[in-house]
Amino acid sequence: MLRAFLRPRVWVWLLLLGMALWTSSLTTQLYRHSRQPVDARLVLGGSIRREIVVAESVAQGNDLPVLISHGAQPPCTRIVFERAAAPVDNVWLETCAESTFDNYRYSLPTLKKWQVHRVAVITSPTHLPRAAWLAKLLLGSHGIWVDMQLVEEMGVPGNTENPLKTLLDVGRSLIWVFISQVYQPTCSSVFPLASVDLTQWRQQGFTCEHQADIDRSMGPVEGAKLATFDGGSWPL
Repeated sequence: MLRAFLRPRVWVWLLLLGMALWTSSLTTQLYRHSRQPVDARLVLGGSIRREIVVAESVAQGNDLPVLISHGAQPPCTRIVFERAAAPVDNVWLETCAESTFDNYRYSLPTLKKWQVHRVAVITSPTHLPRAAWLAKLLLGSHGIWVDMQLVEEMGVPGNTENPLKTLLDVGRSLIWVFISQVYQPTCSSVFPLASVDLTQWRQQGFTCEHQADIDRSMGPVEGAKLATFDGGSWPL
């Protein structure tokens, strides 16, 4: 009996059975969550237009928690919200992500901490279909239903897509679906937008994307080094 149980074929069948049960349970959970209202918004970095639209929505009374994953520089985002007269008490920034894959990977622990069941992902049409497929894999595999909300960009797109890039990201996401069931990295830099000190940032200098139409006098001090990324430039 024990010898038969140790046969590789038996373990294969047990693995397949376990995956079938997990898939069935996950499908049921996703269906249930798809019928619930959105309970958080996740903004993907790449264009400050996304923060502008969300700030306007918050100013109009949308009080859902907002997580911005490596968007514009923190002071730029703070100014965008203040200019829109939008409360910042329920807005958080995550600055660990360096890619769309990371956007979801590092946002997941926060979304789970908030007990999010259905999330609205804010990005741009130029970010599709990759952003949508990765969201459904990386968030959906943890029972979070995803709605995509698209913000039209102005000027040069914040994201550039190609089939190879999409294929590679989908491939590693499929692998991460299973790894993330037992291991999830956390970002050590998740903080409330309300904690961003504009006075301190003005002293060290910062720049914002031109789409934000923020006074250039707030640019970097002479000699400051800048690191560029999809959402703008950050002082090193």
